[in-house]
Amino acid sequence: MAKLNIAPTKSNLLAMKEQLAVSQNGYDLLEQKREILVQELMKMVEKVRLLERELDEVTATAYPAFKRMLMAAGSDQVKRIAKNVHYDFAMQEKSVAIGGMSFDTIDVTVPPQKLFYSLIGTYANTDDVIAKFFKLLSLLTQMASVRTIVWRLAEEVKKTQRRVNALDKLVIPQTKETKIYIENALEEKERENVFVLKALKKKNERRQTEGEKL
Repeated sequence: MAKLNIAPTKSNLLAMKEQLAVSQNGYDLLEQKREILVQELMKMVEKVRLLERELDEVTATAYPAFKRMLMAAGSDQVKRIAKNVHYDFAMQEKSVAIGGMSFDTIDVTVPPQKLFYSLIGTYANTDDVIAKFFKLLSLLTQMASVRTIVWRLAEEVKKTQRRVNALDKLVIPQTKETKIYIENALEEKERENVFVLKALKKKNERRQTEGEKL
């Protein structure tokens, strides 16, 4: 790891010590944040897994029921029933607080189920078929919301991990190496100063001795 190209001075040494302390503190905080986000991400992934299981269960009953309805009532009658069915779904953005952070997602409000058709000329289990697909639609809206949060959480985990890696693999080692370099350079300079002072002292002592002899 290459050290920073700065002069080995006491002021720069103090700056490196301060930067190292800040970097190490930042690393600890980011590592804690990453762990929290990963835990929350795992919880949301589990929610997705449970929703997928429920979706599979509802799908496994909804489509066969719809096929039986087609066979019993005919496609024309099913189309007439479908034209009369109309729902307004309220969609809005919302913020969800997870791990101390706010994530934007979509909230879909599913309206209550209503009867839009006459009982005359309809398939005996029409209500059941509509209820199953209504449940399927509700699950799909939940899945869309949860998956949006999962995607944003995963992106935040990646971003945090990159910052952790940058501090751990680049900033902290580089700062440590620069700090050590400056400390060694200052120590070497101090030794040189001591050597020079000792040499000057001996020189002065020799001069004094020679003067006394004269």
